[in-house]
This record gives sequence, structure tokens and C-alpha cells, in this order.
Amino acid sequence: MNYGGIEAGGTKFICAVSDESLEIIAKKSIETTNPKDTLKKVFDFFEPYKLVALGIGSFGPIEINKNSELYGSLTSTPKKGWENFKLLSAIKKEIDVPIHLTTDVNAAAYGEWKHGSAKGLESCIYLTIGTGIGAGAIVNGEILSGFGHPEMGHIGIKKHKKDKFNGNCPYHSDCFEGMASGPAIEKRYGKKGYELADKKEVWQIEADYIAQALINYSLILRPERIILGGGVMKQKQLFPLIKNRFRELMNDYLSVPDLDTYIVPPILEDNAGIVGCLQLAVEYK
Repeated sequence: MNYGGIEAGGTKFICAVSDESLEIIAKKSIETTNPKDTLKKVFDFFEPYKLVALGIGSFGPIEINKNSELYGSLTSTPKKGWENFKLLSAIKKEIDVPIHLTTDVNAAAYGEWKHGSAKGLESCIYLTIGTGIGAGAIVNGEILSGFGHPEMGHIGIKKHKKDKFNGNCPYHSDCFEGMASGPAIEKRYGKKGYELADKKEVWQIEADYIAQALINYSLILRPERIILGGGVMKQKQLFPLIKNRFRELMNDYLSVPDLDTYIVPPILEDNAGIVGCLQLAVEYK
């Protein structure tokens, strides 16, 4: 039996077909342009395969509350042409199989929980820090959701005393995403993160913001593991800086697992999202 997965990103759609053991049969990356052209290529990819079920992890904000009249629709996304687009219904018209929809970060969290850095645990957070900042959480073996998907990338943080940057978020200016995403780094310094790899102060400020966020997540959700992915986290020098700053900020107030096993990179690396999508397809067929 064939299962499908779509990791729908603002830059690219990753599509894959696997068997029940998640052995990938076919995989393709499709540039995200406008909905019509992007989805046509998606449908062309899946057309030769008879799917049993499909798992989708989408960029957003996307409505994943099944009780909402907007369920399956992208809402206030900054991606031009995709605002208020009914993604789920558009896909279901062409691929009429059981579909499990969640966010891209939820799918990555699920992939890492089932097959990666959080395997065997009951809870974890997967945080991606790249073009934007988003997080998915597993609590008691379930994807965390409520009225809608938690937007953990937009929490408030304290500005670093050496940072004069006012923030890059069009909604909140100096929220976590506005201060620590890839575009925020580039706008602050006039260079991309990889061009600043040897600038220690850049990563000390970045680590401070990430550590602040992780403190908040730890206080509220008490996860067993926090997994940090995304393009910014490819700067491996960040991990020890984040752990040191986390330790300082926590100040022995709360007990957490050893930081070397608590704050970790994703074992599945860039495949966490698509693996999570395929796993959801297998489980929710």
C-alpha cells in the first residue's frame, strides 16, 4: 500500500510516497509559487500512485481546528497569493483519500518523536528557527492543540542590552521571531547568518533570545526534550551558547534533564517534516 506525505512550505513543497514501513518510494521538491501552479505539480507527482492516505504538514498560519469553518485554510500568511487559500479542500478535490492535516512544525515534531531525537519519550518540543520561527509540541503522546495551533514563535522576549535592532515581525516587531529568525539576523547585520559564523557577539545575542524562549516553554509545558532545527541552527556553535545562557537564566529554579540530552538537534535533520507527514498518513488512514 502507498502512503503520501506533503510538507508544504513557503519556499517549497516536499512530496513523498512510502510504504507502511515508511520506506520512501518516490520523493520530489516543488517550488512554492502560486497555489494553482504549485498544486498542479503536486497532483502530477502523486498521479501514478494509488494512495491509501495522505499526511500534510503545512506552513501557516493555517486553521487546524476541525470545528472551525476555516478548517484547512491558510489565514494571515505573509506568503503572497496564499492568504485565505483553502488548501485542504483544494487537495481533497484531486486526492480523495483520508487526509490528516497539521502544521509543518507539528509534523516535524511527530517525526522526531516517532523516529528521531525524542523516540521513546512522552513529550517533546520541536522548534524550527529559520525564515520564521515555529514550534510543535507532543504532550502525553499527542500533538498539542487547542482553539488553534500554538504560535510559540511569537512570544514576547526581553531585548538584549547590546541589541539596537527594533525587530522584523510585521505584527509584533520585537517578538521572538522578529528578533531571532534568519531574516531578523540578516536585517540587523546586513549579512546572512552563514556569513557571520565567526562573529561571536552575533551568536551570543541569538543564543540569549533562544534561551529565553526555551525557559518559557520549559516553565509552561515541562517537555522531556527540546529539539532545535531550521537553517539558523545549522550554526552548531549556537548549542553550547544556548545551554550556557539557559542555565544562567533558569538559575537553578526548575529541574530539567541534563542539558546535553535536553536541548538537541534533530536526528532526522531536514527530513523530520516529511517523515512526520508519512507517519501521520500511515496512522490515520
